[in-house]
Amino acid sequence: MEKNNVKQIHNFGQSIWLDFIDRQIMNSGKLKKMIDEDGIRGVTSNPSIFEKAITGSNDYQDDILKHAAEGKNNEAIFYIMAIKDIQRAADLFKPTFDESNGVDGFVSLEVSPLLARDTDGTIKQAMELWQLVDRKNIMIKIPGTVEGLPAIRKCISEGVNINVTLLFGLPRYKEVVEAYLMGLEDRVKMNKPIDNIQSVASFFLSRIDVMIDPLLKVQSLTELKGEGAIASAREAYQIYKKIFNSERFEDIAKKEAHRQRLLWASTSSKDPSFSDVKYIETLIGNETVNTVPLETIDAFRDHGLAASTLEQHLDRAADVLVQLKKHGIELNEITQKLENEGIEKFNKAYDQVLTAIDNQRKIKHSQQNE
Repeated sequence: MEKNNVKQIHNFGQSIWLDFIDRQIMNSGKLKKMIDEDGIRGVTSNPSIFEKAITGSNDYQDDILKHAAEGKNNEAIFYIMAIKDIQRAADLFKPTFDESNGVDGFVSLEVSPLLARDTDGTIKQAMELWQLVDRKNIMIKIPGTVEGLPAIRKCISEGVNINVTLLFGLPRYKEVVEAYLMGLEDRVKMNKPIDNIQSVASFFLSRIDVMIDPLLKVQSLTELKGEGAIASAREAYQIYKKIFNSERFEDIAKKEAHRQRLLWASTSSKDPSFSDVKYIETLIGNETVNTVPLETIDAFRDHGLAASTLEQHLDRAADVLVQLKKHGIELNEITQKLENEGIEKFNKAYDQVLTAIDNQRKIKHSQQNE
């Protein structure tokens, strides 16, 4: 039997999660097929993904009209539908969750992007969603903003699996890991178990290069084109190894704490001059996750090469980061801008979802009055 390139990635310790969900992929059996044939081990969602799902088909219309008739507002309708999809996907991945002893098989649902700067609101909604979805193999997505850090700590201490999203910079990544560890330590102090808590830190990649590469062109530094994001990811993995091999983590590891895995996100190539599997092939490493859009999974299945690559060229990665700084390209400023833009993008997608729901309500209402 011909080897599946996507499935081969798991041989090197990396889990591939699908960065997409809608009802059609579940209704058609395609998601189940990808689990079986490609070895897909989880699913992530975000407001942009749900916006495409709800506006791109009629699969949600009956639910919208039903809940509208019950007097529910647009946001309530959105979360009812999203939770229904997440539960269904989580059930599909339950065998993966069981087989991996609770390490994989996760499906992620994001708190409202409108709460990205609201710590208390994030905590409240994250806890509510955790209870409403009611599946062990879900993760609640919380953005890795300054305001999100205490929410991450609190939710981890309450036993909620957290996918930290919208991470771009190395200093913030360190703060995210600190929030995770403090959440575990808080829970230990409460004499509560930590062996069933999982978390990932989602490091967004391709958009870093989208922002850096034009600056490199201006300074005639084209030899660094497309290397900023990969260099950041490889440095993040070194930080990950250092922290999770430290005495501090070893202390809570005795209580069966899990490492917060790094997850590579935004891994479709935005620059047509790059390989369409660039952000997959170059970042395959042990104890990591890569969440991949459908078209990039198709590309890797067709011509991707699975190999242990994440820790290759570490000296080059370190040098790239030094060169960027030397030439006045401040990654911390760029990544903060990317965070702000990411929040705006998700807010826009979220508004579009609510508008689409509202439009479907109005269409039905006008038809009834004709």
